[in-house]
Amino acid sequence: MTTSDDPQNAGEGHMEFSTDYEMGQDNIRPMGLDIHNPVFLISSVVIFGFVLIALANQEATAEFFGWLRPWLTSTFDWFLVLSVNAITLFCLVLIVLPVGSVRIGGKDAKPDYSYAGWIAMMFAAGIGIGLLFFGVLEPVYYNFAEDGGARPLNVDITQPGNEYVGVVGTIHHWGLEGWAIYAAVGLSLAIFCYNLGLPLTLRSAFYPLLGERVWGWWGHMIDTLAVFATLFGLTTSLGLGAQQVAAGLNEIFGIEPSNTVTVVLIIGITLIALGSVCLGMDKGVKRLSEINMVMAVCLFLFVIFVTGVGAAITRYFNVMVDYVVMLPALSNPFGREDTSYFHGWTTFYWAWWIAWSPFVGMFIARISKGRTVREFIICALLAPTAVCALWMSTFGGAAIDMLNAGGAEGVKATVIDSYAPEGALFGFLKELPLYSIVAPISLILIVIFFVTSSDSGSLVIDTITAGGKMDAPVIQRVFWCTLEGLVAIALLLGGGLSALQGAAVSTGIPFTLVVLMMCYCLWLALRSERAKL
Repeated sequence: MTTSDDPQNAGEGHMEFSTDYEMGQDNIRPMGLDIHNPVFLISSVVIFGFVLIALANQEATAEFFGWLRPWLTSTFDWFLVLSVNAITLFCLVLIVLPVGSVRIGGKDAKPDYSYAGWIAMMFAAGIGIGLLFFGVLEPVYYNFAEDGGARPLNVDITQPGNEYVGVVGTIHHWGLEGWAIYAAVGLSLAIFCYNLGLPLTLRSAFYPLLGERVWGWWGHMIDTLAVFATLFGLTTSLGLGAQQVAAGLNEIFGIEPSNTVTVVLIIGITLIALGSVCLGMDKGVKRLSEINMVMAVCLFLFVIFVTGVGAAITRYFNVMVDYVVMLPALSNPFGREDTSYFHGWTTFYWAWWIAWSPFVGMFIARISKGRTVREFIICALLAPTAVCALWMSTFGGAAIDMLNAGGAEGVKATVIDSYAPEGALFGFLKELPLYSIVAPISLILIVIFFVTSSDSGSLVIDTITAGGKMDAPVIQRVFWCTLEGLVAIALLLGGGLSALQGAAVSTGIPFTLVVLMMCYCLWLALRSERAKL
């Protein structure tokens, strides 16, 4: 597929990526479809089987995932944390090294999207409903729940300057490390696809290690694992979103939350996502992502103005300084005594981000042609970190201030008194003016985030299971969008939040090895591309 003039240059940083493989050559085309054999068949059959088993054995599923998640996060904590540390350092180094000047698609490539559209799609895909679900919940929980047992590094919040340690702990989970995982996977896929002419699928990133074997069973296993990781990572977010929408419906319209309501919500929002899927990338995902960004910015501006701009800015800079100071300790997996925070949250988050990385990585790779490596890393790593930190410090910090002043009863009831995390945002908004207007708008925003994630995820899984083809029949994306909804329903009925999180962790941990090897292969490819300049 790609050729080069001088194979002897490999020792000088120039490496060959020459293959006779043609994209889609292993695909089969029954009934007008265009699916990769055997990745599509194995993935769909196993996932369908999982749905049936989970629905038929809901109590056993709940018990299994209730055991699985804490066992995985406490057993593999050191592996996850050290791996994420290595990935983060790798991405930061790429910004300053000469390979940062390599352009995705070649030196003459032009971007397909404006900065605004590009960043909006990247951010909407990467963050999902996380900002809305965890923006109030996490900072408050770390500060006040479990009688202080969930505080990062067991910091004493009664000491001056420590009152926002919960915000710092939250930024740790939504900052550099998580976005570095996305950036590493996305950049790997973009370089191997647009610069080296290989299919846009996970296996292509392993060509430097596996050579032609990447088109055989080694590659089949990598892509199949990527499908599982993507699907279970995505359905965790879809399940959280459905629960939060149900809580919002209860707050606004008095509709009591139940499994039936949640299932109906997942079905309804999946149908909306199917409509977006049929519209395609530019009319569907891009347009929804831009609507997402506008509405999220409006909600943010409303909150920051009514809670105090000066206080929010001061708080933001203070917690960012604390974040930088505390980052080495927060990133250390050994000798930790803050086990509730570390095992209950940090290791789960790293596994969840990694489970999401095939989905987000492939999506941002697909939309990033024409950007330099340096530009890509800065916009996919540093900018989202700053924005997430601003959001978390504004929402979470304001909620902490309200609680310290004796207010925010709705937040206290859902986060501290009884753990009902889906209601934290609405409990916070109740403390602000214009609740009857802001709450429905927030509910619509959650739904659009939900739809965007489902739509983008369907696009990515379809690309993987179509052998890297980006123009496969729309019906295949419809299939995967529908299956995502079914898996979310199966997990919610078979264990709720713990089942959703357990599924994400179970696929994220083995995929960590895949991401680490991708970083090594990416380095080889970037050296090769730099040598051509």
